[in-house]
Amino acid sequence: MSRIAVVGGHGKVAMLLHPSLVARGHTPVALVRKEEYRAELEALGADVGILDIEQDDASAFAMAFAGCDAVVFAAGGGADGDIERKRTVDLEGSLKSIEGARQAGIARFVQVSAMGVDAALPADTSEVWRAYVEAKRDADAALRDSDLAWTIVRPGALTDDPATGQVALGLDVEGGEVTRADVADVVAAILDDDATVGQQCNLVNGSVPVADAVRALTS
Repeated sequence: MSRIAVVGGHGKVAMLLHPSLVARGHTPVALVRKEEYRAELEALGADVGILDIEQDDASAFAMAFAGCDAVVFAAGGGADGDIERKRTVDLEGSLKSIEGARQAGIARFVQVSAMGVDAALPADTSEVWRAYVEAKRDADAALRDSDLAWTIVRPGALTDDPATGQVALGLDVEGGEVTRADVADVVAAILDDDATVGQQCNLVNGSVPVADAVRALTS
């Protein structure tokens, strides 16, 4: 059994990830800003740690990761127009998580990113969307450049539909929708497969069972 630190532990993907990790015999450690989330998270089988992604420094992240075997960065600054939070959460939160993992001696790191963030943006792109894309792009680049045992999952357009258990997963997968529940199940499966280290993959719903899709990443 492993302890998995989940940064952004009350987010929509994270809330689905916790039970998926528990079902695989792991203990999720949900790292959240508010104590009021504790009962809800514990009901999902997660341990709870308090961490303010925007205000705490990398040393605080390292302390929050203590005793864990892997880190999942599943935080996001939200879909609203707050450009600054795209930087402080999506980028700086990831950078502090990477450094915190290094300080804590944790190698395994899975990052939930977004599809298409390496593509050039058209001139008429909104400031909010540009800030989001650039934050995710730079966070992924920093993780790839680190010495961690990383995997980057880049989902397409997220939906709240029930899990299908069927996905398309790979570097060349084209855009589409994917349920948050399927993203959570893919992340959990990736954590159980060390052969996925060093892989960056797009993710949408498709026709391949999750377990088979994750195994195919390394074939």
